[in-house]
Amino acid sequence: MLNNTTILVVEPGEISTNPLVAFFKKQTKARILYAKDPTEGLEIIKNDPRIELLLTDLFLPNKSGLELIRKGVGKNPGLVPIVIMPPGTRRHIAESLQAGAYFYIGTPYDYQEVLEVIKNGFEYQKLLTETLHWNTGLRKSDGFAGIIGESAVMKSMFKTIEMVTAYGHGNVLLEGESGTGKELVSQAIHDMTPGRNRHNFVPVNCAAIPDDLLESELFGYDKGAFTGANRSKKGRLQHADKGTLFLDEIGDMKPGLQAKMLRVLQEHVFEPIGSVKSIEIDIRVVAATNYDLDRAVEKGTFREDLYYRLCVVPITLPPLRERTDDIPHLIKKFLLLYNRGRRHAIQDFTPRALQRLKQYDWPGNVRELKNLVQRMCILHSGKRVDAENLPEKFKKDGWPEKNSSGEAENHSAEALDFHAMTTDYENRLILQALNTANWNKKEAAGLLNMKRTTLLEKIKKRNLNPD
Repeated sequence: MLNNTTILVVEPGEISTNPLVAFFKKQTKARILYAKDPTEGLEIIKNDPRIELLLTDLFLPNKSGLELIRKGVGKNPGLVPIVIMPPGTRRHIAESLQAGAYFYIGTPYDYQEVLEVIKNGFEYQKLLTETLHWNTGLRKSDGFAGIIGESAVMKSMFKTIEMVTAYGHGNVLLEGESGTGKELVSQAIHDMTPGRNRHNFVPVNCAAIPDDLLESELFGYDKGAFTGANRSKKGRLQHADKGTLFLDEIGDMKPGLQAKMLRVLQEHVFEPIGSVKSIEIDIRVVAATNYDLDRAVEKGTFREDLYYRLCVVPITLPPLRERTDDIPHLIKKFLLLYNRGRRHAIQDFTPRALQRLKQYDWPGNVRELKNLVQRMCILHSGKRVDAENLPEKFKKDGWPEKNSSGEAENHSAEALDFHAMTTDYENRLILQALNTANWNKKEAAGLLNMKRTTLLEKIKKRNLNPD
């Protein structure tokens, strides 16, 4: 496994007397490089992109090993650093992992442990290289704040984001189920918008802040504006000036505050609570909701004029069940995140396990998948996760598994195609609602308790028509 690996060891002293170098030369056919201090080590990293593993002492002459890790990974993102910890320095473990270290080795050396950590580090490096290569091939998922997606629906969303970010103005409304990544998309819009990305990205969760505090959080207040206001406070609107304000769960905002936000969007001015002085601001608002705001407008719980101010560019984030081809790529991403610091790294999920995951409905979307991968990294001790290692809800009977040729294996005479049956039933419900509403799509969406945009997408995708 380690025959074709290039390892850089950075420790004080001479290479001829270094025990790690001697061990690696005896136990492996890896290519071993050596440096006495961080300056020399960084120079080697700059000049040799083939280095895969970096073993560095925590304490080095002139600079710490952590500084070498930060700068080394900056020069070579595919580098996997491992820190050598002297006795009594366990409190530095968290610092090392935060600096980018994959794991640590204690001294005096337990060489069996050293070999195990090195092997796992090498497997992690292969995963890291594959992900970096994949991200390079798909520029958008690398550049959109870590958003992963190769499916057609995600590529279409990436194109929309590109058009939005090319134009520095215009508010955006993100719609989609909980867990689909709305904050990631909002951050990507900010990061990719020239000019605005030099200023603040300010998130506000309208559902998490009590109603009586949300106004003061957004608008700020002057000293003496109310009891307890012993000093003036700048609001998040002002913090977001020339940048981006992200209003998450906008559907939970109360009507009185909606009216004040409408004025901000119309006139680009606001007054802090207790002040008579108007403050001008230039912000782009990205709002997000998992509510059907169309229905909220119809019911009168959300202002129609505010809705249209926010919905200059609507973007619907697809649920994970509609982009199951992205599941293997998302798993790779999450394995990179959760394998760090583990002695026994999970390399991948087997095809059988992936098939089970693709058949699952994912009510919690990407967030639920992320939690599953973290759970497997904590509880599973093997190199690969197979179908029987998954939690019980992924082992339901009646799911046809595909064989190596991609055909479904019928394990019983009455195996059911769950997705075909549910899709057929859903189509009949949609057609029934459309016929009842004389094909008025807005009215039909109301009957189905479904967003009009979702209904239109299903009609087009499934080629539904009056005939």
